[in-house]
Amino acid sequence: MEILDVQELESIYNSKKETTLFGKWIHYAHISPLLSKLSDKLTINVVGCSENKVPIHTVQFGSGSKKILIWTQMHGNESTGTKALFDFFNCIETSTNPVFKRILKECTILCIPMLNPDGSLNYTRVNAENIDLNRDAVDKKAIESRLLRTILEDFKPNYCFNLHDQRTIFGVEGTKNPATISFLAPSEEESRKITAGRKLTMNVIVAMNNLLQKIIPDHIGRYTDEFYPTATGDNFQKLGFNTILIEAGHFPDDYEREETRKFNFFALVQGVYHIATATDYKEYLPYFDIPNNQKNFFDIIEKTKNSTEAKGYLFVDKVVENTFTTETVLEKEGDLSNFFGHAIKV
Repeated sequence: MEILDVQELESIYNSKKETTLFGKWIHYAHISPLLSKLSDKLTINVVGCSENKVPIHTVQFGSGSKKILIWTQMHGNESTGTKALFDFFNCIETSTNPVFKRILKECTILCIPMLNPDGSLNYTRVNAENIDLNRDAVDKKAIESRLLRTILEDFKPNYCFNLHDQRTIFGVEGTKNPATISFLAPSEEESRKITAGRKLTMNVIVAMNNLLQKIIPDHIGRYTDEFYPTATGDNFQKLGFNTILIEAGHFPDDYEREETRKFNFFALVQGVYHIATATDYKEYLPYFDIPNNQKNFFDIIEKTKNSTEAKGYLFVDKVVENTFTTETVLEKEGDLSNFFGHAIKV
């Protein structure tokens, strides 16, 4: 299992980061001009439209036999993966590094850089018809869900990367750290059986975790593999398309998710490179060594002197009248001794 050089990746990222994308509110107006500027190394197509008739694009590159499908912003308010994907595009376009040359030689990669543009504009999890696309894999009521399934069945990838964000409430079990990046190899059915396909998925996650532990040790979690009958990852895995979920979370003092974006980029490049170069995918058991995610954080814990009572607050982001706003909401009060705060007030 070849793990990429951290310093080399850091240098690549610093030179190729897409600086026009910043912060958490990323929508179609931000990515449209970037798509139009991509070179002929990447093939850009409009493959459909959202419920509100906003174009949905694919970006394809590489000529190898290993096929990878990547999509982001299935939930409109989860944009870290979109930023990382455009950083990846910049590397594919202009980098002469052997890592990306090898990826282009061994893989054919198809990306959907924004599956839910309506939700992205409104900064909502759901689409314009109030449908959670990640719970619509069976009914396929949404245009966007049907489009994703068509692309999946036509392209027939060996691996899928489903890029999400997770809330600031998650920490890494056994530590005092937030879960900055979490991974999931989805279950195929209720018993959570470790199938041959899940072993392959876990193997790729092991490679990504091995890299990230060198950079942000003890900040990587493992998302619950409880089977969700209507979820996208679970159903794609069940259909035989090995699906890897990357959940981008909180890093200290990084509410814009810019540091997390870098770690997301590192994980994505390592995962794709591993698929491009691995000769066997037998090593999967270390997946279970990744600590579980725990819901044990608040954005602010406000403590009272000489009392065990405390108040836990969460930040709630929303778009109001075309303006991105953040509210501070009291979530819980009482004995919060089993919780951590990203900030503590006394």
